[in-house]
Formats: sequence, structure tokens, C-alpha cells
Amino acid sequence: MTNLTIRNLDDELKSLLRRQAARHGCSMEQEARDILRRAVQTQPAGAGFAQRIQRRFAGLKAEDLPIPKRRAARLSAAPKA
Repeated sequence: MTNLTIRNLDDELKSLLRRQAARHGCSMEQEARDILRRAVQTQPAGAGFAQRIQRRFAGLKAEDLPIPKRRAARLSAAPKA
């Protein structure tokens, strides 16, 4: 393991980190480690969801999908005089 020092952290950010750590029931150091770990993961957040969507619709071709008929645009109500 190694150490990392973060200098010039403004008081507001430190306070937010302290409160978030308290909500998660851990120390500020652990909270910062968790945040950094999530930030540098190789797979971006949501990639699993995007891959599931891609697999779900992989066999469909856009030209085979039905195109619904357009409806007339809704007009706003006339202003009261």
C-alpha cells in the first residue's frame, strides 16, 4: 500500500466528504478510497446496462420496425381575456 496526500482541499469539500463518510458509516479515508476506486474503474458506470440493451435489441433491424402514424400537434389553450 502507498499513501496519497491531497493538498489545498477546500473546507466545504472536506465537510461534504466527512458527512458522506458518516452516512456510509466509514472514515473519510475509506470514503475517499471508495470514490477514487469507482472513478478509475476500467468499465464506465452503466456499461453493463448498455451492453444488456444492445444484446436485447441486437436482432432487430431499424427498417423492420413499424413507424407509428403522426398525430396533429396539440394547440395551447387560447389566453383568457
